[in-house]
Amino acid sequence: MKATFKITWLPGDDRLRGRCHCGAQAEADEPVAMWEWLLAHPDHPDAVQRR
Repeated sequence: MKATFKITWLPGDDRLRGRCHCGAQAEADEPVAMWEWLLAHPDHPDAVQRR
């Protein structure tokens, strides 16, 4: 199975939103933090994280 991750810029903001292949989502200010969160699957929280 091929894992699919998606990172998008939030319109009107400098924040990133990431979505894991399991459906979990999170937001972060830094690309490195977003990739660390995504690659932590399955140990990342499954709720959206906000500032």
